[in-house]
Amino acid sequence: MRREMNGVTKSRFEGRFQLGIVVTAVFPGWGRRLVSALRAAAAAGFTFHRSKRLLWRMKIPARSFSPPPGSCFVPGQHGRKRARNENGVEFPRNLALELRKMFSNNDEAVINKKLPKELLLRIFSFLDVVTLCRCAQVSRGRVVENISKRCGGFLRKLSLRGCLGVGDNALRTFAQNCRNIEVLNLNGCTKITDATCTSLSKFCSKLRHLDLASCTSITNLSLKALSEGCPLLEQLNISWCDQVTKDGIQALVRGCGGLRALFLKGCTQLEDEALKYIGAHCPELVTLNLQTCLQITDDGLITICRGCHKLQSLCASGCCNITDAILNALGQNCPRLRILEVARCSQLTDVGFTTLARNCHELEKMDLEECVQITDSTLIQLSIHCPRLQVLSLSHCELITDDGIRHLGNGACAHDRLEVIELDNCPLITDASLEHLKSCHSLERIELYDCQQITRAGIKRLRTHLPNIKVHAYFAPVTPPPSVGGSRQRFCRCCIIL
Repeated sequence: MRREMNGVTKSRFEGRFQLGIVVTAVFPGWGRRLVSALRAAAAAGFTFHRSKRLLWRMKIPARSFSPPPGSCFVPGQHGRKRARNENGVEFPRNLALELRKMFSNNDEAVINKKLPKELLLRIFSFLDVVTLCRCAQVSRGRVVENISKRCGGFLRKLSLRGCLGVGDNALRTFAQNCRNIEVLNLNGCTKITDATCTSLSKFCSKLRHLDLASCTSITNLSLKALSEGCPLLEQLNISWCDQVTKDGIQALVRGCGGLRALFLKGCTQLEDEALKYIGAHCPELVTLNLQTCLQITDDGLITICRGCHKLQSLCASGCCNITDAILNALGQNCPRLRILEVARCSQLTDVGFTTLARNCHELEKMDLEECVQITDSTLIQLSIHCPRLQVLSLSHCELITDDGIRHLGNGACAHDRLEVIELDNCPLITDASLEHLKSCHSLERIELYDCQQITRAGIKRLRTHLPNIKVHAYFAPVTPPPSVGGSRQRFCRCCIIL
């Protein structure tokens, strides 16, 4: 007899059941168990949700089936025995026989013979990264090899982010089988070396996006290989690959002139010479991240501005040697600039930001944290010339006052655009600034840590006008009053009484 499915339609049930098929296709050592258990439970009339819970309750071992702890066998219909777990969920005893049949060591699952690879890949695309990682942890097979063999030329995008066990051999097999790969994320795969990039260069000529962040064994040889075999490369992330030098960048840009995004965060050996190569060979560059590249100066960045007129996002946070000259160069050469991050660049002043604001009207996000020389003058220019401003960080800008916030609150960006403003550690800011921000109807978050003159009452008044805003503030605990009953002076344990 078919049981009620708790309002879940048959088509919806089958759709969810089909999603389990991909685990069989890619992770045969573990996936067959899941699909077989679901199939058997479905035949018994259980809903998808109950079947899923039943599978985890049983804790199925690799080669045999045993009843879950706390379960017992009770008489069922027609004299058959049924197993019942601690939650009272029943299932037929012959499920064990079904599981034994399905949990074979044969890698070639039945589903692989029934469904075309295109459909398997489509199903595979619905699994999120967390699910894939869980499957990878319990699979007895070689995950990357299984993906490449079953998906082959149909695979276009793959993320192996944080898969610490993936090495050069696995990725060589992958490159040989998946020659149409276009987007590959290897962020945090710390075992890979230059050999992986050599394989990608040899077999994956269609590669467009590659993420090698935190792959610290990558050297200039990898960049040279990519330049020779991956001419279509548009986005490359080699953040924290601190062995890369100007020679690697030179080789890369000569072969990959179509680069649109380059992330070099933490590449501490890079100098201005590397930026000159980028400016000369990458006219299509849109995004450049140079955070904590400490040796970079105005000379290198000015070359970027003059050669990359399409630049929209620049991160130079921590490049403490740059001055207003770079802001002037951006204003004169990069009118499409939308994102500028220059945190901890303490030599920048109001003069440079005035030129920038008057020429870059599409600015949406600015990180000016610890630009300690800027004053309200910068905010006045931004309020007048930057109507699209959405995110503004002024943390540790100690010269900012309520007057600057007043101009910002009355500016073109205030009513419909401004979403985040960070004012933590701005000691001159008071509750008056919160009054000026009441008209910013799109404001979602405001940072007020260590703003000593901000009060709870001021925050409460702001929330009456913007009820959904997130206010991050800190108030030191009130000093406890002296003891009422005793006149004896009290000391903490660390004080010495003389």
